[in-house]
Amino acid sequence: MKNPDALKQQKEEILNRMNQAVQDGNTEEFAKIFVEYSEILQEAVLAEARGLVNAADNQALIGRGARVLTSEENQYYQKVIEAMKSSDPKQSLAGFDKVLPKTVIDAVFEDITEEHPLLSAIDFRDAEAMLEYLYSTLDGRHLASWGALCDEITKQLSSEFKMLNFSQTKLSAWLPVCKAMLDLGPAWLDRYVRAMLAEAIANGLEDGIINGRGVAEEGTNPTTHPAINEPVGMIRDVSKAAIPGVGLPAKVEIPIADFSPETYGGLIAQLAVNRNGLFRRVPEVLLVVNPVDYFTKIFPATTIKTPNGTYVNNIFPFPTRVVQSAYMERGKAILGIAKRYIMAIGTGKGGKIEYSDEYKFLEDERTYLVKLYGTGRPKDDTSFLYLDISNLKPLYPIVRVTDYVDARLSGIDLTDGKNNAVDYGTFNKNIHYYTAAIADVASVGDNNAATLEVTAADDNATFTVTLNGTAVQASEGAYTLTLTEGQNVVVITSTVGAESEAYVLVITYTSKEA
Repeated sequence: MKNPDALKQQKEEILNRMNQAVQDGNTEEFAKIFVEYSEILQEAVLAEARGLVNAADNQALIGRGARVLTSEENQYYQKVIEAMKSSDPKQSLAGFDKVLPKTVIDAVFEDITEEHPLLSAIDFRDAEAMLEYLYSTLDGRHLASWGALCDEITKQLSSEFKMLNFSQTKLSAWLPVCKAMLDLGPAWLDRYVRAMLAEAIANGLEDGIINGRGVAEEGTNPTTHPAINEPVGMIRDVSKAAIPGVGLPAKVEIPIADFSPETYGGLIAQLAVNRNGLFRRVPEVLLVVNPVDYFTKIFPATTIKTPNGTYVNNIFPFPTRVVQSAYMERGKAILGIAKRYIMAIGTGKGGKIEYSDEYKFLEDERTYLVKLYGTGRPKDDTSFLYLDISNLKPLYPIVRVTDYVDARLSGIDLTDGKNNAVDYGTFNKNIHYYTAAIADVASVGDNNAATLEVTAADDNATFTVTLNGTAVQASEGAYTLTLTEGQNVVVITSTVGAESEAYVLVITYTSKEA
């Protein structure tokens, strides 16, 4: 008999094998691993139940993970068990129109937010049985105004409320249930359902929160351009339109090499301005990274050795909550304001247990499908940044000797399409991150071109410039940048011999009517 606590040691290995089977398209291996996982979990629950079969004390049940059910939950599970025991569970469950009780979903949410830091960090809400959810994109600004309440103000306020439509997306989890489980009664079926749901839902939500592509209709060829029904992930650019078969495009990656106050402060300063150009307070930021990247990149870049020989890690120049997620791509990271991502899950009118023929398991075990309706998205397009941390450097004190090869820049000049100087702040050769904004006026010619000129401390320096990942060639020492609407990431690399220094300039381009 296996104790449920032992599952924690096996869970990661089984999930990795399951994910690999999905990537390989090996359905037989997936089914085999899934059976293995469900058998382990069912054996653990059965063992607990047998040990407490004669216990009538509710406190004893609570102590072993079985909740004392409400009358609604008990009635629900009793009817589900009756349907599952019937000779035709598919037909029996088809006539059972009750959704999972709200209190069951609440208990699952409590379990997953405790075990998954990303879910506890965001604005994660139980939407109960609603199919639509109204939320505000405001940062607490312009909620009231002195003077007469004019039509223009009411229009502005109404435009700052968005609707999440749950009917477009649903989260499904498969639930293998053996016949022996049904004999244990509602309390232990609830224990098993919550354990399976918590694991399946948490992983599905985490992937959607980070990478979800949004909702996109199928294209002309449904095979190559299928419909997409997912949450909108933190890495997505919500200012762009969804592409059939692709979904929302990812944000432009911002490469960073260190977490110096100048670099980190520049990044956070971007988060401190909302999409309307209003300033907002940022007391803490969220940094989501791959677990391998945390130990090979973030850990070395944020760990110092004190004079007494001990180490101190997670040293950031600003309050930062680091979350490791297996669903974050290696070499990439998300920096943002956690509560500016809203995720709402509710059972909806279709959120219930259904019999499923999709996976065939053992003769004494049947497979069921549990569906929950909900979705999530960033509240605006300025609350999260998509970082490239592939070249993040370890934290070492900088010591320069007299013959130091200096590859740093000595100046950056930026002008817009009308040859006006663009303000990006005060240049400092030790600061490697800058931001600028260019707003064009259509009435004088929509010109999205900008000109960049750079100089280095060493006359032997050579330069490479990329715009949104594409190399830009110099003409007479100047680089012409063709900007696109929204965020444009310019990376300037200065090289002298074997030494190089990279500078990042993020230009936000807006084309607007005069």
